[in-house]
Amino acid sequence: MPNIKSAKKRVLTNARQNEENVLVEGRMNNSIKKLEKLVKSGNKEESVKELNVTLKNIDKAQNAGLVKKNNAARKKSRLTKCVNNME
Repeated sequence: MPNIKSAKKRVLTNARQNEENVLVEGRMNNSIKKLEKLVKSGNKEESVKELNVTLKNIDKAQNAGLVKKNNAARKKSRLTKCVNNME
């Protein structure tokens, strides 16, 4: 444990930020899995609704710095393509 006051505060803020990052990344991954499951089931309307939520979660993760720009673009493109190719 640090002795300096500013270092103690930094430890606390880093812990809080880490918790937030875990939540954002988990939300993104869970929504991707949910969308892929909906696409496999063949439910077009639900898939389109979930796609919007998933894209939003991917953008939030990118803005938080958890996912790089090209990685986020690739994920969004791949998921959009899957939903658009449904019958």
